[in-house]
Amino acid sequence: MSAVLPMNPAQPRRNGFFARLWRDKPLGAAGAVVLGLFLACGLLVDVISPYGFNEIAPLDRLQAPSAAHWFGTDNLGRDVLSRCLHGAQLSVIIGCSAALLATLISALVGIFSGYFGGRIDMAVQRVVDAWMSFPDLIVLIVVVSVLGPGMPQIIGTLGLLLGIGGSRIVRSAVVSVREHMYVHAAQSIGAAWPRILWKHVLPNVMPPIIVLFTTRVGTVILAESGLSFLGLGVPPPAPTWGSMLSGSGRTYMFQGPWLALAPGLCLTAVVYATNVFGDALRDLLDPRMRGSR
Repeated sequence: MSAVLPMNPAQPRRNGFFARLWRDKPLGAAGAVVLGLFLACGLLVDVISPYGFNEIAPLDRLQAPSAAHWFGTDNLGRDVLSRCLHGAQLSVIIGCSAALLATLISALVGIFSGYFGGRIDMAVQRVVDAWMSFPDLIVLIVVVSVLGPGMPQIIGTLGLLLGIGGSRIVRSAVVSVREHMYVHAAQSIGAAWPRILWKHVLPNVMPPIIVLFTTRVGTVILAESGLSFLGLGVPPPAPTWGSMLSGSGRTYMFQGPWLALAPGLCLTAVVYATNVFGDALRDLLDPRMRGSR
């Protein structure tokens, strides 16, 4: 008498996005965790900061990292950890705001240019070519030199610089989507173009737009730090990672190496984490790459 084995058909695995991120892209998941930590530090800086960012203690100047001051102190006795945390807050505000503005500009320009095509696309792309011919850092330095240093000037200029150039990525996705059958079906039944763009084109180009936003955050933070290093960023006494590297970090780096290492490592960690997280998002959200590991 043969034994009857129970039927256990294999159930398809339905994993969520975060489960696939941890399984397929562990480096991208680690980048997301690091980015989340910096975001939490920027939002909760008033709670977790052990000292004020401009709290001066002359007797504690140039102290090495210790239990009282985890990242040491600078030449004026200010706690470096507290200044790095407040610098993270400024970097989060500037990075997310400028990246959001750049993504909105890229989406608007890229969607209209790619969908309508023809002469409209030709004219828009020639303007984009002319805009991209200017070096980003030079344009940013000129604008900040004319308008003066400040957060609104940096956010607006970086948003325009990165937004117009990034519209090429969105346009290429729209050109591919507009040839699909569901777009032609919507056009054949007389749907208005705003409805087609909102209901059919935009949802199918959201993956590259999301990836574009994540990669722009790191680019903005790096550009703002470069401006602050040159003295054209957010004016003092607000601490930024670039100004910490340019000021006491460069002057006293041989007497206190932690003055340059602390903001430099923070800047390196957040930019690298943003880039690897953006790469992981691209691989997971792009249907053409879902089968690859």
